[in-house]
Amino acid sequence: MPLARLRSEHDALSARPGDLGVLLQPDEDPLELSRLLGRLTLITVSFPSFTDGRGYSISRLLCDRFGWKGELRAVGDIQRDQVFYLSRVGFNAFSLKDGQDPADALQAFNDFSAAYQASAAPPLPRLRQQASQSTGECIWWA
Repeated sequence: MPLARLRSEHDALSARPGDLGVLLQPDEDPLELSRLLGRLTLITVSFPSFTDGRGYSISRLLCDRFGWKGELRAVGDIQRDQVFYLSRVGFNAFSLKDGQDPADALQAFNDFSAAYQASAAPPLPRLRQQASQSTGECIWWA
């Protein structure tokens, strides 16, 4: 759900059983999630355009400052060239645009043999885990 709804219905949503997920826009402050992280199972960060890098900073804040270990999904204008770098800052799930080849996107993890910058050191992205544990078929979810 959007952060605005989570904010406005916080008490009712906190009292209900079940999982909660939130969608953060690039201009929203992830600090607002700090008191709810224990209840969330999914944080989705929107990338409205390929050139908008604010989601990278949001991910680092969530992973480094708040210790987020759950599913962190990048959605929106996500392209193959970003997948490796998004995983380095903590994203572990990706939703590519329609028409993009998931198998080709998986190859992005093999583009570089070494990385020079610090990393949030996530486990293998969830898509890659599913592909390696099955018959090789890639499963994407939105």
